Amino acid sequence: MLNIYYGNMPEAVFNTSVYFKNVYEDEWITDPVAREMILDVDKSIVLDSAVIDSPVMGKIPPVSLSGGVKTLILMKNERSKVFNASACGDNCAGWILRLARMDELTINLRHLMDFGEGTFDICILNTNQIVHSMRELVPIAGLYV
Repeated sequence: MLNIYYGNMPEAVFNTSVYFKNVYEDEWITDPVAREMILDVDKSIVLDSAVIDSPVMGKIPPVSLSGGVKTLILMKNERSKVFNASACGDNCAGWILRLARMDELTINLRHLMDFGEGTFDICILNTNQIVHSMRELVPIAGLYV
């Protein structure tokens, strides 16, 4: 299940790019799920653990990936931490839901992310309510962001 805390959350890792730069491991980049996320979100291909082929920037190191992909990779690999998912665009929402289906995931959001028109199971930690659609999520999240 996906757990979301809206608004300021002091224990959440806020600057995910700096955190990623200092903790990521090579095997995180070559993991099949990470490769898929990088291709989907950044339209880039992992060549090896240190080189990613970006259609916009050419050959780049992992630290030059988008903030959204770096945050997704952190969410997958550092389950004991809570990350500021506001570093992610709406194009990461499906991946966040997918990661939460693999294993329980808690994130911090400081904006209203669009999780799409489908159904989902999200627990809003601010109120301990479980919502199943954007129609249910928006009025509650709107109280905090």
